[in-house]
Amino acid sequence: MAAGAPFSTPAGFREIEHTADWAIEVWAPTFAGLLEQAARGMYALLRLRWQAGPQHTHRLHLTAPDPESLLVDFLTELLFILETQGVAFEHFHLDATPTQVQGRLQGRPIAGQEKEIKAVTYHNLRVVQGPGGWWATITFDV
Repeated sequence: MAAGAPFSTPAGFREIEHTADWAIEVWAPTFAGLLEQAARGMYALLRLRWQAGPQHTHRLHLTAPDPESLLVDFLTELLFILETQGVAFEHFHLDATPTQVQGRLQGRPIAGQEKEIKAVTYHNLRVVQGPGGWWATITFDV
């Protein structure tokens, strides 16, 4: 999809075909929104089952030299929290630039997941700002 290509909604994600791994395309009007949609897309690929229970809050502050690195670092942090604490996030209160993100995430423990992601990769990674906002293609190693 070309930069600035129209989407049917102002923000979202969709799985795209990839030969060996999983890939998603995400879009949003702001960079903070792009990070949130990337997280939601990654969680959707995992097919998480949420537990009822108390909310968990996580404060986040990441910096990176470019938007691609920041996106990979952000999703890698979420995978680490999922794997070590069993928590996934539903609410994202983020303030972000293409090289820094900070904010508060709120989520719940998960009861399980159907699939696993080994890593967020730089393979075919693209982060583009266009007239309609931001979009990215992200590939996950499974």
